[in-house]
Amino acid sequence: MEKHMLLLTKMDTRKILINTRCIQTIESNPDTVIILSGGRKLIVKESLEEIVKMIQEG
Repeated sequence: MEKHMLLLTKMDTRKILINTRCIQTIESNPDTVIILSGGRKLIVKESLEEIVKMIQEG
């Protein structure tokens, strides 16, 4: 079963749930920036590799 929600950490240490269906792209630059389908950008502490692993393990 595909995991549709990711628990991630914003730069100010707040936790946030992201619906994977809303993710348009993820950039590592060097901070990890998630761009949602509506154009909103989120910077998170988790690396690109960690996020990919979370999605694959879901």
